[in-house]
Amino acid sequence: MSVLPQLASSQKRKDEEPNIKLAEVIVASNNKAAIKELIHCLHHQNKGIRHDCIKVLYEIGNRKPVLIAAYVEKFLELLTSTDNRMVWGAMAALDAIASEKSQVLYKKIKQIEAAALKGSVITRDHAVGIFIKLCSIGSYAEEMFNLLLLQLNTCPVNQLPMYAERSLPVLTGKQKVAFAEALHRRIPELEKKSQEARLRKVIKKTGYT
Repeated sequence: MSVLPQLASSQKRKDEEPNIKLAEVIVASNNKAAIKELIHCLHHQNKGIRHDCIKVLYEIGNRKPVLIAAYVEKFLELLTSTDNRMVWGAMAALDAIASEKSQVLYKKIKQIEAAALKGSVITRDHAVGIFIKLCSIGSYAEEMFNLLLLQLNTCPVNQLPMYAERSLPVLTGKQKVAFAEALHRRIPELEKKSQEARLRKVIKKTGYT
């Protein structure tokens, strides 16, 4: 039975609750046929259906990444879409499966970086999530750290504390020095005391003085 009638747009709903509930049901039942249908409908002529399908898919990925990991190439293809909602939804899905598909994403990292640079804030957030996950893998650590450092040097100040907090746990002692220096240089740019407090807390945890 098709899952399309359960999508928010099919129910004339403007909220995401039906999509989240559908994702939870699919995860609980390991419904691979439903996932295959959602993937097929990522290029549906109805924009609402497309958007709902990518939402359900990355919600599935957030709960059980292995269920959507096989479709990594489908999500990568969407990074060049002219539909911004599909771009950041695809990046969210890739972020969810980054640990399962690290080799594939590492090979496509330039494509991911390009999408992050020209995409929305949410697209960039999830790209940074991918960089962080790959940075925790030894063979990719050096290159991924350099990409992560580039993001920390250039990202909007509103995103900087979050990126710093998320990055810190995967860094080695050697990386922490360059990381802390990059954060310290950006303190004068911060617009809020709360942002500065968060950043200084991260810097303190690196042992940088």
